[in-house]
Amino acid sequence: MGELLGYARVSTADQNPALQEDALYKAGCFKVFTDHASGSLTERPELEKLQDQLRPGDTLVVWRLDRLGRSMKHIISLVGELNERGVGFRSLEEYIDSNSPGGKLVFHIFAALAEFERSVTQERTQAGLAAARARGRTGGRRAILSTKDVARARELYAKKDMTVEEIGKMLGVSRTTIYRALEREVSTSPRRKAQGVG
Repeated sequence: MGELLGYARVSTADQNPALQEDALYKAGCFKVFTDHASGSLTERPELEKLQDQLRPGDTLVVWRLDRLGRSMKHIISLVGELNERGVGFRSLEEYIDSNSPGGKLVFHIFAALAEFERSVTQERTQAGLAAARARGRTGGRRAILSTKDVARARELYAKKDMTVEEIGKMLGVSRTTIYRALEREVSTSPRRKAQGVG
């Protein structure tokens, strides 16, 4: 029997994770990893630490599904990865437990959705590359983005239909370039300047 490891996330520094953490410990988790959102676009460090510690037979437990990911696509992708690693998943509020017959069915559905997402992403990427070639860009990654491309990247990121990596592939740049461009937009926005930030 593997271990139960909990994951909690709060959206702002003002929110208290105690409710989530108490529920996770009560459910039997021997350790809980908690992320406090900072507004940065980078990965969540505590979730990464948790994923490093998970072993086949372990179960990742969350208080609610939306604590695991920022979008349904992200959640499906993460749960699919857990399934491939032989790691269980449990969501307390939605009563999802991969160790139960019903939970196993949900897991299989999530895995199928993740595979579907990968297929759609591949098709979308190929279409984006074809469109780029049609505009005269024959390949290779550019070091910078035009103002128009940054606006497009920001629009796609806000919709949450594509990952940052997918947006980068479509625009012909790396994921890091997209992150930097988006963070630069945030730090130089008129609202932040008015607040004296940046």
